[in-house]
Amino acid sequence: MAIRVLVADDQALVRTGFRLILDADPGIEVISEAADGEAAVRLARRLRPDVTLMDIRMPGLDGLRATELLAGPGVEDPLRVVVVTTYDVDENVYAALLAGACGFLLKDVRPRLLVEAVHAAAKGEAMVSPSVTVRLLEHFTAGTSRGAPDVPLTARELDVVLAVARGRTNAEIARGLRISLSTVKSHLANVQGKIDARNRTEIAVWAWRNQLVR
Repeated sequence: MAIRVLVADDQALVRTGFRLILDADPGIEVISEAADGEAAVRLARRLRPDVTLMDIRMPGLDGLRATELLAGPGVEDPLRVVVVTTYDVDENVYAALLAGACGFLLKDVRPRLLVEAVHAAAKGEAMVSPSVTVRLLEHFTAGTSRGAPDVPLTARELDVVLAVARGRTNAEIARGLRISLSTVKSHLANVQGKIDARNRTEIAVWAWRNQLVR
């Protein structure tokens, strides 16, 4: 079945552009659009899309609060939200990740990367614009004390964490470490439990916060 996507952005031109790109992929179907955060939350709760593309800056209820309502820590059955922003370093993006977003992209993202991000999010993986990752995470982890984190990760779990922090997919991690895909998923589940992370994006943030990646 096609991945069902909700596009939330206050600019009609952006919504139309995203729809044209995504609907061109036979594995994706844009099921609805929202022009503000309140409409995004209402439609997402009713339609239960596989992935919601959420703009940050919208009138009324902004994308941050909308993301928290759909994917935050207190949500019983969270949805998968990918935040879209105009800025490559923005505190709002970081806040959105903490609110439960599984990834973020720039609005000028290449069409192929947008499609890949939707497919990744639908599989529970995170896609982050390559041009943003290092600058954003370094920006928000500057000044963090150096040294190994006080968390009992095994050597192999640490290998997986480092790969996630560098934006690798599960399949790429499996090939790189020469382990099975199921083993990668098992390591990720163990890591999430040990560091209290809800998704792979929070694992990446944790790695950067603890200066495991530079």
